[in-house]
Amino acid sequence: MTDDRLVALAERLSRTCLERGLTVATAESCTGGLIAHAITEVAGSSAYFRGGFVTYADDVKRDHLGVAQELLDAHGAVSAQVARAMAEGARGRLGADLAVAVTGIAGPGGGSAEKPVGLTYVGVADDAGVDVRRHLWPGDRTANKQASAVAALELMLERLGGGE
Repeated sequence: MTDDRLVALAERLSRTCLERGLTVATAESCTGGLIAHAITEVAGSSAYFRGGFVTYADDVKRDHLGVAQELLDAHGAVSAQVARAMAEGARGRLGADLAVAVTGIAGPGGGSAEKPVGLTYVGVADDAGVDVRRHLWPGDRTANKQASAVAALELMLERLGGGE
C-alpha cells in the first residue's frame, strides 16, 4: 500500500461528501495523522474536512476527545470501546456528520500476548451510531500504519455507501 492508495480513497471520500454535503473529522492514535494527511492531499478538502485530533497519549484522548478514564482503565487505549469513544468524541467536538477513529499498536514494540503488534481498532460514528472493526496487521510499523489508514478510509466510504 502506498500514499497513492490512500489518496485514491480520499478522492472517493471527497466526491461522496461533496455530493451529499457532509462533513468529516478524524481521531487518530497509531496512524499519527496519516488519515488527515491523505484527506488533505485532495484539493478542496476544506469544503468537507472539519479537522482532526492526533491523540497518542491516554490523557489527550481523555481531555480532548472525552474518552472516559474508566474505559481506558478497564479496556486499555487499544480497544473497541476506546475506538468508539474516540469517534464519538471527534464527531461531537468538531461538529462533523461522520468521524473516524483509529487506535492500535503499530510496532515494532508495545505488543503483548493479549494485544499483539498490529492489533488495530477502527471506528466510525455518524447519526446512525458507531461501527467498530478489529484488524490484526502482519506488517512492520509503516505497513501497519498504512493498512490502518486504508481501513479507516474504506470504513468511512462503506458507512456512506460510497464503497466499491
